[in-house]
Amino acid sequence: MVESPCLYVVACGARPAGDVLRAVELGQAAGFTVAVVPTPMALRFIADVPAVEKATGLPVRSYYKRPQDPDVLPLPDAFLVSPLTFNSLNKWAQGNSDTLAMGLLNEAIGLGVQIAAVPWVNAQLAKHPAAEESLKRLRMAGVEFTAGFGHPSTRIPGPDGSVGQPRYPWDEIEIALARMASQLG
Repeated sequence: MVESPCLYVVACGARPAGDVLRAVELGQAAGFTVAVVPTPMALRFIADVPAVEKATGLPVRSYYKRPQDPDVLPLPDAFLVSPLTFNSLNKWAQGNSDTLAMGLLNEAIGLGVQIAAVPWVNAQLAKHPAAEESLKRLRMAGVEFTAGFGHPSTRIPGPDGSVGQPRYPWDEIEIALARMASQLG
C-alpha cells in the first residue's frame, strides 16, 4: 500500500484561519494526507478543532511537544501556509522559531520541502518596507506565493466599481496544491 504524501497546513492568526477545513478539503482532493498546525493566535479563529481532527484523522498541533513525547504527525512532504499574516511573514523571514508553526516552516526551507503561502495582509501593512523585504527573502528561499499580497484580485469589486470585501484566493490555492502534488507523484 502506497501512502499519500503529507501536506502540513499552517494557519496564522487571521479570519481565514476559520476556514481551515476548506484548505484541508482542497489538500485531500489533491491527494494529500493533511495535518493542521495553527499558530497559537490562529486557534482563536478555528471554531471547531475536533472537526478539523476528525476531517484529517490527525491531532491539531499548535505547540512544541516535550522531548520525551512521540511525534504524532507524519513527516511533511509539502506545506501550505494559509493565511500568512504580516506578523508571521516577518517572523518567518527572520528565522524566528518561537512557535511550532514557525519552527516547522524554517526547517522546511532547510529541507527544501515545497511551500505555498497565501499572504493575508491589509493594504496599510503591505506598504511597510519589512513586508516587501520579507517576501523577497522567502521567495529567494523557494517559497511560492499565491496572488493576494496587495493584489487587486483579492478584492471583490462592488456594483459601482468600488472595492468591496476581500476575496480569499481559494482557486489559486487549489492550483498550487495540484501542482505540488503532481511534482511529488
